[in-house]
Formats: sequence, structure tokens, C-alpha cells
Amino acid sequence: MSKKKNKYTNLGIRCFFLVTFILFISLIARISYLQLSDRVEGRNLKAYADENYNTSQIIPAKRGTIYDANGIPLAEEVTSYTVSAVLDPSASKNSKIKRHVVDKVKTARELSPILETDEAELLSMLGKPKYQVELGPGGRNISQSKKEKIEKLKLPGIVFTPSQKRYYPNGVFASHTLGYTSINENGELIGEMGLEKSLNNELTERDGKKSFLRDRKGNILPYENEKVDPPQNGSDIYLTIDTKIQSLLEDAMTRVDKEYEPEKIMAIVSDPKTGKIIAMGNRPSFNPNINDITNYTNDPISYAFEAGSTMKIFTLGAAMNEGVYNGKEYFQSGRYKVPGGGTVHDVNRNGWGSITFDEGIQRSSNVGISILLNEKLGADRFLQYYKNFGFTKKSNINLPGESSGQLVFKYPLEKTTTAFGQGSTVTAIQIIQAASAIANDGKMMKPYIVDKVVDHDTKKIVDDYQAEVAGNPITSETAKRERKLLESVVTAPSGTGHNYAIKGYSVAGKTGTAQVVDEHGKYIKGHGENLFSFIGMAPAEDPELVVYVAVLRPKLKDTELGSDPVSEIFRSVTKGALEYRKVEPVKNADVSKLIDKESVEVPDFNGLSISEAKSLAISDGLKAVSLGIGNKVSGQSILKSTEVVRGTKIYLKTDGTNSMPSIIGWSRTEVNRLSALFNLNLTIKGSGFITSQSIKKNAELREKDYLAVELNKPQEKDSTEKEIKVNIQE
Repeated sequence: MSKKKNKYTNLGIRCFFLVTFILFISLIARISYLQLSDRVEGRNLKAYADENYNTSQIIPAKRGTIYDANGIPLAEEVTSYTVSAVLDPSASKNSKIKRHVVDKVKTARELSPILETDEAELLSMLGKPKYQVELGPGGRNISQSKKEKIEKLKLPGIVFTPSQKRYYPNGVFASHTLGYTSINENGELIGEMGLEKSLNNELTERDGKKSFLRDRKGNILPYENEKVDPPQNGSDIYLTIDTKIQSLLEDAMTRVDKEYEPEKIMAIVSDPKTGKIIAMGNRPSFNPNINDITNYTNDPISYAFEAGSTMKIFTLGAAMNEGVYNGKEYFQSGRYKVPGGGTVHDVNRNGWGSITFDEGIQRSSNVGISILLNEKLGADRFLQYYKNFGFTKKSNINLPGESSGQLVFKYPLEKTTTAFGQGSTVTAIQIIQAASAIANDGKMMKPYIVDKVVDHDTKKIVDDYQAEVAGNPITSETAKRERKLLESVVTAPSGTGHNYAIKGYSVAGKTGTAQVVDEHGKYIKGHGENLFSFIGMAPAEDPELVVYVAVLRPKLKDTELGSDPVSEIFRSVTKGALEYRKVEPVKNADVSKLIDKESVEVPDFNGLSISEAKSLAISDGLKAVSLGIGNKVSGQSILKSTEVVRGTKIYLKTDGTNSMPSIIGWSRTEVNRLSALFNLNLTIKGSGFITSQSIKKNAELREKDYLAVELNKPQEKDSTEKEIKVNIQE
């Protein structure tokens, strides 16, 4: 038995050793396989180890800040918060502190004014059967100060989720220039307009990362095992924009936009000696903090338009530079037949008679410019100057979406109209660049708006933008001579730029009134249906600023000028900017006299259409009142060339049915003028001012009608005095 037992024992031992050997070999093979393949069941062992024993933390970086010329932030990344309310009572379970909203009515009442949300709307949100809710649009992206106000209320259940957002401290402020950002599918801020878009690569940040080792219990191992990939903040951008002057511009545009409700406003303020854009803006605009955008076009650089008579300064510059301009030479104003076909008219189709070319510039005569082009300069030479002034190509300012305009220059009439700003289109930034040649003694400066790009972390300058001469289209002597003539546009009695005079500062410039086409390509007619503009340089002797302002289709009253909204912006911005830049004012007798009071000569309205006559009267500072429903003027109450005070009312007889105006309060002289206009049989009784008229107001007024009027002196009758005063005010 013992031998048999030993036999089985030995067999068991051998089996045990065999199994053990097999297991050992299998283990060695497995370990070898793992070492060679680095994978188990399709899973990468290193990745598995990293997942279980390594941890990392994102180190957030910030998008670059955009600053003005003085280091004031215009666009920056800030921490904002989303406000939520925990509604489920289970959040407070096993806690002595209430972590859910306890009193919903009180919470809604106290949050309403801070979140600028209706109390009932908040109460409705707080009544939802959810664990937690966000408190609507008013609770998103709130500032640190609002968060602190809410925290002081100590309302249970109110929690805050932090996030980074782009913030524009000034709201509606050079908005199309700065642009705005949006969040892409990766949660990253990207530029969508303006400098945010064109400099997105420079502004974009790269987050860093900190890596740790930990044990199987999750404890972080000693710091020597840390690995840090540092964050890279986006570069900071410094602009040429000056916040003070940009604010002046924004305020002026807002006033004009509210009062006149134009379709568009465009304005640029530049330094002609460097090409720096000091301020630029347009209406409609938007607040990039809320993206209330209706106009996605940066109009001063993207909107190409017929500029009108502001373009005459470049034709004038070409003629002067070529030595073919004689300002004392006379030409016949009114109309001009273009060689090769077509007729050009002045705003006063009857003309001002034979006038000098200098006066033609002052009066903005299309005929004078047409003669300069066709009979003095020549279209080919003019075209070369047109290109030398930078038109037909982009200025390449560092902003996206710039237009180059369109040259319409095939036929003789197109070549002629291009010389005074019709047909061909340009942009406001092109006009600013071209005008810098006149303001800067012949040197045309390339406009730029980015001053430098600075690495946020090292403070080293990455890109440094410098003043750059874009060309020399005219000589220094030509520029100085032209500025002197353009100053007379503002100061001369016959000048169209009186509204742009600034007390204490001389201004050289040119007005513009351009026709506007409708969706069918036809010019729109009517009072105010134009693009009104002004290009000005101040001080005229040695300009510190070039300012361009254009207002498209403002809503004007019958007695308002198209220059009224334009000059409101130009004067306030230019005067404020010159004072801010400490440009000393000087006494200018001509300008002071011009601003105080001035008489004007009555133009010849006969034969003009009613709309043309009214536009001409307004441009001369007069008030034209049509008495009929005809199409053309057949007579005027005050004869042409009569000198009258600005604001004088002139009655126009038409070629249709005419109506009797109310003449209560008129003087004997005024009623005699009306009588002469219609050859009336007039009977006058008394002296003083008219208190009664035999032909009633709005009755048909015909040649040789009988009209009896009674006059009384104001002191003779109290009731009459009141009636007279009322009608005089009207």
C-alpha cells in the first residue's frame, strides 16, 4: 500500500510542477507580449496608465487687447458670469445651509432691477419644475460689479458660472472699425468684423497646460513631477484712434442721426502729415457687446459712391499743377456743351453770368470744371492725375472689406462728369488719402489705423507701422496755392462753404452734393435726396487735420440746407479736435464777419423747375415759396441781382395755376412786389402792416386781379398788433 501511495504522491508532485511550469511559461510569455505590443485587449497600456495616474489642468490664456493711441482699452477679454437658480430642495439635504431658492417672490423682486428683467418673467422661471435654471438673457454675461451686487443680497440658491467674454468698454464706438467676435464650435473667440477679423491671428491666444502624476488613490505626487506648457496670450494692438476725438465724432453723428434720420453717415478724421486715422465712424452703427447689427458694411472704406463736387479739388489740383489754371480768366456759367455729346448744367441753370474760374470754384460750378477738363487740361492728363491721387485702387488700410471704387471713363460726357464727381465712384478713405496731398504740401500719405502690435507676454513690438508716402501727385507750390483758393470757398461771399466756417480757425475745403441712384439705376429727385459732403482742412495755412463728412439722404425741412447736418458734424468735431490738440486759435476778421451776418444777391429763378429753384434758393441762404402747381418758374417776387439779407423769403410764380398767399403782416414793399409779379390792380389803404386782404388765402391768383389791402400801424389797435405779431412769427 505504501508503494502505491508513494507512486500517486510522486505523480501528483510531478503534475503540480508541470502545471506550475506551464503557468510560469505562460506568465513569461504574457509579460513578454505586453512588453513588445504595449496593448491589452485593444487598449494602449501607456494611455491607460496616463489616464489613471496622470492628470492635467488647463492654464487659460487671454485674447489680445485693442488699445487706442493713448493706451486706453477699446476691446478686451473679461470674466463674465451666468446667473442660475437652484430650485430643487434636495440640494439642501444634509446641509445646514440652504442651497436652493427658498423665497421665489423675494428672489424675483430683488433680482429684477439688477438683471433688468421683468419681475413676473423671473418668477415664471423660478417656478419651473427643474433642478436648476438659467435666469434668461438678463442673467447672461453679467459683469463683476453686478455679480457683487447680487451676492450682497445673500439670496439662497443663486449661483454663478464664470466664463470669458469680449468686452467693448465704450459700446457704440468705432464699432465697424473694431469689429466683434463670436465663439466657434471649439469654444474659441474668433473675429467677425473689422480689426478683430483682419488681425485675428495676432489677437488669438493659446491656452497652456499643467500635468501631474498621482497614485492609485488619486493623490498628487510631489511637484518635481509637474510638467508645464505655458500659455501664450494674444498680442496687443495699439491703434492710431484717439478716444477723445473719436468720442467727439460719435456724439456729433448721434445728434445728426437723431435729428435728420439720414440713410447713412460717414466721417473720417486724419492727420495729413502722417496718414494716421484719428477717428472714423458711420451710422447706422451697433454696440458690439450686444451685436445689434443692421449694417454689416464699414462704409468709410467699403461703400463706393458718387462723391459729387468734393472731387473738384483734385481736378483743380491737376489743372494748377499743369500750369493751365488761370483763376482770373472768365467763362460763361449756366450750361456747357461737352465736345462729343451731352450738356453739363450748373446748380443754377441760368448761371451767374460771366464769372472768373476762381468764382466758379467758390460757387462749385460744374461748367467751370468741365471747361478746365476739356479745354485746358485734357481728359488723358486728368486721368493720370486721377490715378496718381490714388483713385481706382485700394488704399490698403489694414481693415477688411475695402472697396476700390469704379472708374466710368469711356465717353466724353463720362470723362467730364468724373471731373466733378458724377458717374465714377470712390470711397471716403480714398478721398482722405488724396486730400492729404493738398494738405501736406504735395506728399500723399497712406492712411493707416494700426500703430503697433505688441507681444503681451514679452512686451516686445512684433509689428511697427510707420508713416508712408503713397505718392506725390502735385507739387508743394500747387498744394499751397490750392489751399488758399479752397479757403475762399468758406470765406468768400460767393462761396458755398459758409456753414463750415469755425471761429478762431481758418478752414480750406470743398462742399459736395451728389445725386443718388435708386434700385433701378435712376437718379432720385427731390429736396434732400442727395449725398451731401464736405472735405475740410484746418488750419488752412498748415493743416493739422483733414476731415471728411458725408450724409446720405437726410430728412430736411423745406428751408433747411443739405450742408446743415454735414456742417454740424464737421464744425463740432474739427473745433473740438483742434482745441484738444492745443492748436492756438487766431483772429480771422473775414470768418467772424461771415458768421455774424451777410447779405446775398438774389439769383435768377426764371425757367428753372420748382425743385431746382428751391434747391438754388436754399444753397444761397434764401427761402423760396412756390405759389402754384406748375412745373417751372415764370416769375419771382424779388428781381435777380437784388441784394437781400440771408433768410429772405422769395415767392415764385409758376407756369400753372397760382394761389393767393396770406399777406397779413406784410409790409407795403412786400405787397408791391407781389403786385408787380402778377400785374395786379392794387389798392392800399392806411400805413404800417397789412391787416386785411380782399383776395382770400388759397384763392386762385390771376394776372390783373383786383387786390385791396388795409394797413395799420401796430400801436393803433391792440387786436391788430396781436394779429400782426402772430403772422410775422409764422
